[in-house]
Amino acid sequence: MSGFSVCRGSVGSIKALWEGRILKNQEEVQRPKPKDQDGLNRLSDVWENRIVLAKLKEKLVNEDGRLIFRLEKEEWKTLPQALVHLTQVQEWQIHRTGLQSIPNFICRFEHVVVLDLSRNAINVIPREIGEMRRLRELLLSYNQLKDIPEELGRCENLERLELAKNRNLSDLPSELSQLKKLCYLDLSMNGFLSLPECVVGLAGLQWLDMGGNRLQGLPADIHRMGNLHTLWLQRNELKELPENLSLLQSLETLVLSNNRLRDIPAQMEGMANLRFVNFRDNPLTLDVVLFNKTQQEEGEDEDREMFGRDFMHMYIQEARRRDMMST
Repeated sequence: MSGFSVCRGSVGSIKALWEGRILKNQEEVQRPKPKDQDGLNRLSDVWENRIVLAKLKEKLVNEDGRLIFRLEKEEWKTLPQALVHLTQVQEWQIHRTGLQSIPNFICRFEHVVVLDLSRNAINVIPREIGEMRRLRELLLSYNQLKDIPEELGRCENLERLELAKNRNLSDLPSELSQLKKLCYLDLSMNGFLSLPECVVGLAGLQWLDMGGNRLQGLPADIHRMGNLHTLWLQRNELKELPENLSLLQSLETLVLSNNRLRDIPAQMEGMANLRFVNFRDNPLTLDVVLFNKTQQEEGEDEDREMFGRDFMHMYIQEARRRDMMST
């Protein structure tokens, strides 16, 4: 009996061991080892990146010898890492894609001179933007920016900056005054209450649009922008103009429509280069009517000219005449 028991136990043990090995082997066949799984994942990532890269390459166009990466009206809330393989690109044009952020690897695009990402949903600019030393144009209008990184001031070759209609944008870092080559700046339709100090410090600025903000005044040292030839200030809350505005002798275009101006500084009469000025829709104190029969007969924009340069001169002369009569 005892021999039989030992034999039965031995057979049972061997059977259990064999079945256990079979089960383990089946599990190993059905489930790859961890190392194998990592390898498969890497292989899958490689193929996925190749597919994405192939799709991105379809967005490359060559115009006038410049390689442009162009996306329009497609859903790209983020840009894939595979894009770094296209660092030879010189210009980005990404519009109406719903893009929410600029990737940190943007700095690897050393040849980019134009970064046009307007009309998206971008809410932050990475600090790495400051490493793009060849960048000449940065266009970020119609996005959701709240602030601008101080590192942008290191983009020493930047000539054009467009930040229009980022509704929550109301200030700029002082470091932007380092942009010595900046000549075109669009800050229209934002939340600025005053002209940022860094903007006044941009001596090379030629074109500035601050229209559609909530400006309540202009700085007394506005004349520091000596190269300014175009200044748009329409649809703000300006109640008066600083006398030093007249020292902007390079100024050719000045738009002041839809403000709260009560008077026109007499000093502006000496702005010899001012070709176009508009005081339309301001509650000016004096009621001055400018009548030009020739313009009416030719069907020109009389409404615009009625509050233009000739109107300004007549207003100043009338104000001077009344002052003399009151004394």
